[in-house]
Amino acid sequence: MYQVLCAKFAALLAKKVPATGIGLFRLFYGLVTLQEIIFLYYFNHLIFDPIPFIDVEFPTIPFFLCLWGIIAGFIVIGYRYQFAVICNYIFWIVFVNFTSMQRDFDGGFDLFMIGAGFFLLFMPGDRAFSVDSLRYKLSTPFTHYSSYAKPTVSVLAYYLPVAICLGFLYFDSDIHKMFAEHWRNGLGPWLPSTQPYYVSAIDMSFFLNNELLQKTIGYTILVFQFTFILFFAHRCLRIVYLLIGAGLHLGITLSLNIYPFGMGMLIFYTLLVPFSWWRSIGNLLVAKQSALTVFYDRQCPLCNRTVLILNHFDVFHCIDFKNAQEYAANYPAMAAINQETLLTDLYALDHSGRIYSGLDTYIQIFLKMRYLALFGIILSLPGIYSLAARKYRSIADSRSRIACSTECLSSIKLPDNTYYHRFFEQYASLKPKAFSRKLAKIMLAFLFLQLNSSIHYGLIYRFKIDTRQNPVVASISQGSNAILTVSQTFFGIAPHALYLHDHFAGYDRILAITYTGKDGVEHWLPFVNEQGRLLAPNWGRVHSMWANIAVTPTINNTRLQKFIMKVTAFWGQKIGLNLDDTVFHIKMKKISSPTHWVYDQLHLNFASPWITIGTVKWNNKQISYNLPSDINSL
Repeated sequence: MYQVLCAKFAALLAKKVPATGIGLFRLFYGLVTLQEIIFLYYFNHLIFDPIPFIDVEFPTIPFFLCLWGIIAGFIVIGYRYQFAVICNYIFWIVFVNFTSMQRDFDGGFDLFMIGAGFFLLFMPGDRAFSVDSLRYKLSTPFTHYSSYAKPTVSVLAYYLPVAICLGFLYFDSDIHKMFAEHWRNGLGPWLPSTQPYYVSAIDMSFFLNNELLQKTIGYTILVFQFTFILFFAHRCLRIVYLLIGAGLHLGITLSLNIYPFGMGMLIFYTLLVPFSWWRSIGNLLVAKQSALTVFYDRQCPLCNRTVLILNHFDVFHCIDFKNAQEYAANYPAMAAINQETLLTDLYALDHSGRIYSGLDTYIQIFLKMRYLALFGIILSLPGIYSLAARKYRSIADSRSRIACSTECLSSIKLPDNTYYHRFFEQYASLKPKAFSRKLAKIMLAFLFLQLNSSIHYGLIYRFKIDTRQNPVVASISQGSNAILTVSQTFFGIAPHALYLHDHFAGYDRILAITYTGKDGVEHWLPFVNEQGRLLAPNWGRVHSMWANIAVTPTINNTRLQKFIMKVTAFWGQKIGLNLDDTVFHIKMKKISSPTHWVYDQLHLNFASPWITIGTVKWNNKQISYNLPSDINSL
């Protein structure tokens, strides 16, 4: 196996493909991280305070979330890429392992984001759709933009993250699914989608009430996950796995309220898009003919930098930039303009023969770029136009022109210090065979880590094997646990036993909270509604707290009371309640979690009646509970 991997890696290492997919992967990863940071900031008192707004244990949390948000913004735009992904990787590890996020508010995708963040450290995410690629160009401003070749990367930069982050995850998940009766019955996606706590605001009953469709989807997922690692890179099957996988995770994002998990998985499918598709999409979107020709002073450093910046953001190639000294005379409309006058401004010529100069040139550039047309319209507005024209004139008149000497033509380009360049390009080009051998060993090491997790949780734990009887087996088990701690913390390798039989077996009751204020009218807290659905924005990790930890098949009163305290304190403050004058009512209703298909099960669960089982009261920042001693017996 080792020799096969070495040979395969050596062949793939030299294969160059467009960097488009990796650039988009970086961008979408940054957006998913950024939305999660915004979520954490909104719920920071609920998640991080022992008692929301009352006992604030970590007052600096918002500050560090803001720092993390800035880093995520850097990743989105591709600015100082290597620094940003290193900081982001550290932030994920620290927040997940050293705060209550892991224990009480598991987002379901935190470890996956850590694993993806680790691979981003070694991926060329700065090669496409990034500010860094512009910075590289600006470091040699007298090099014409047409001289820069389209960025390419090794195909391994696509295959390795997909194989480990998706392939290993799917295979591990399939092992656990084999122990779940509803998955064996083909109802794996159906059962969570019939539970009020888990569904989004979109009613999917039309699909849920088709038994054949649901079982087809369920069995397709089992086959898809089991075979993904073997065939996802196969040229003829790649599109099949792309469409099924993207459809699966898009369905999770839309139908369930664990949308961060769905989006986090979905972004990986930008790496599965066939490379020819990126070329075809590019050819489809790029203008067949430039809509505007712009003339600039080739010997002006400011003009050259301006052209490089404008061209970088001209993603549809609608603008053609020409050297005024060399090309202006070739255009009759431009030939009439004095050479000295021509070099004082940016001049532009459209297809109708109209000539623009100064600020009007920039307005036309924005308009012709399509997606920046709004900026062009804003600049054209009375008042804004006159202010912008004065500012432009002051900058244009103060610029200095220099004769482009040999020194400026040979200016030193900004060095590429990314890990990808150091290892995959510099080191690999010098020692390709040695590098392929190292990659094969790293791949086998990740395989070992994943097998350790899968065997430990998927087999030993599932079959309840007692490892304490034999000292040798006990030592191996302890070593396995130590390895699991490392692999889970730094690489996100963990069991993926989500929503299986041990989660839904006995899940036959759900709880909600209402309140009565001074007006004596009972209202539903904006948390769980009359149907039993968790309302937005209480999704993602807040959903996990309530639906997976507070309310379980066997409800623990201590845990339940802790989270009732958190929810009432947080939402009471958010909606402006005086806690001392408010009585909170704990409601319960029966639901069903069948392992066989039942027609309209979602609405049957929605329609189940509520009963009040207790009350909660705050008094001078102290909470008291009037709840049954054993809710499980109700």
